[in-house]
Amino acid sequence: MGTAGRSVRESLLDAAADLLVERGYRAVRMRDVASAAGVSRQTVYNEFGDKWGLAQAVVIRDNERYLDGIDAVLSEHTDLYSAVVAAVMFTLETSADDQLKKAVLTGAGGDEMLPLLTTQAEPVLFSASARIAEHALRQWPDLDRAALTEIADAAVRLTMSHIMLPSGPPEVFAHFVARMVTCYMAAPAGHRGPGAG
Repeated sequence: MGTAGRSVRESLLDAAADLLVERGYRAVRMRDVASAAGVSRQTVYNEFGDKWGLAQAVVIRDNERYLDGIDAVLSEHTDLYSAVVAAVMFTLETSADDQLKKAVLTGAGGDEMLPLLTTQAEPVLFSASARIAEHALRQWPDLDRAALTEIADAAVRLTMSHIMLPSGPPEVFAHFVARMVTCYMAAPAGHRGPGAG
């Protein structure tokens, strides 16, 4: 199945993502993923360890694809405020159309996967915050690294909360996050609280 530029791992992740959306976490079996990808069940176990490891890998890959989109969105803007607005809007629009995230967030087929984006989401949240901060620092090298890292993490967590429980229209929320980020970045270090750069 690794032909035509697609690795066995990618084929397994594609199959698993489709099945997770279609059936929910509880109903997906490793043998179903193996069958859909045209490999043995042992291959799935060798690659991911267990079903939770497979689900985690699917969510992390989905997140990486989303972050590629965020990189592109951030690159289109020359000022931090408009870049944040665009990134938040992209996130909200992408999440609205993302069947995998919907399945995870709504608990389709059981809420077993919800911790991947909530209580056990550190790998996803950390990689999102870190990558967004690194991109912003490349684009705006004069920004304070410590402050940007802190506010990027807060913005990502706040946006994740908004996805799960919207607190108003997307545009209003996007501008709120942009104000929060730019105000925080403009504040003197002593006014940002403990741990700020």
